[in-house]
Amino acid sequence: MATAFRDWPWPLQALFFLGLSVVLIAAGFYVPGSPVATIRTQLEQAQQEEKPLAAEVANLRVYKQRRAELQSEMDALTKQLATLQTIVPEEKQVDQFIIMIQSAAASSGVSIRRLKALPVGTKPFYFEMPFEVEADGPYFSVLDFFSKLGRLSRIINVGDLKLASITSKTGTTNFRMVPGTSVTGVMTITTFFSKTADAPASTATAPGAPPVKR
Repeated sequence: MATAFRDWPWPLQALFFLGLSVVLIAAGFYVPGSPVATIRTQLEQAQQEEKPLAAEVANLRVYKQRRAELQSEMDALTKQLATLQTIVPEEKQVDQFIIMIQSAAASSGVSIRRLKALPVGTKPFYFEMPFEVEADGPYFSVLDFFSKLGRLSRIINVGDLKLASITSKTGTTNFRMVPGTSVTGVMTITTFFSKTADAPASTATAPGAPPVKR
C-alpha cells in the first residue's frame, strides 16, 4: 500500500525536495529557451568577446608603462633642440652676433676697427655667415679675445688669421691705438644659421670705427 508523501519521514522529504531543486536548476541551465539558458548563452558570448579585448588592453598596458620613459625622452629632445637653436639659430641674427663679437673684444681690451660681412656660404644643411674683422690690441688681450669667442653661445670659427706687429702700422692708421697695443691683424670670423638666406650680404662697421670703403 502506497504511503502518502506527507507521511514520509522528514529526512526523505528533505532529500526529495533537494533532488527536485537540482532537477529544476539543471533544466533551467540546459533546456533551450529558458531564461537561465539564455543568460548563460549571453555570458559565454560576452566571455568570447572579452578575450580579444583583454589581449588588446595587455598590449596597450605596455605603452602606458613606457609613457613616462617616452615623455622623458621627448623632454630631453626638446631641450636639445633648444640648445641647437641657440648655437645654430634659424635666422641670421646679424645684429646680435656683431654685439657678441664687440662685447668679447671690449672685455678683452681689444679694439675692432673694421667688421665687413662677406657673402653667405651655402652648405647642405646650414649656411655660413663670414665676417672680415680687423682688430688690434695687446698680444695677450688678443689671445683672451680668441678664448672668449670660443665660449660664446653660437658656434664661431676663426680663420684666415693674419697678425702683424703694430710697428709696421705706425703712421698709417687714422685712429688712436690703445696703450700697450702690440699686434694688429685681419681675420675671418664665421658663424652659422639654418634658415634659407633671403637677403644679400651687407657691410657693417664696429662702433667707433671709420666707415668702410666700398
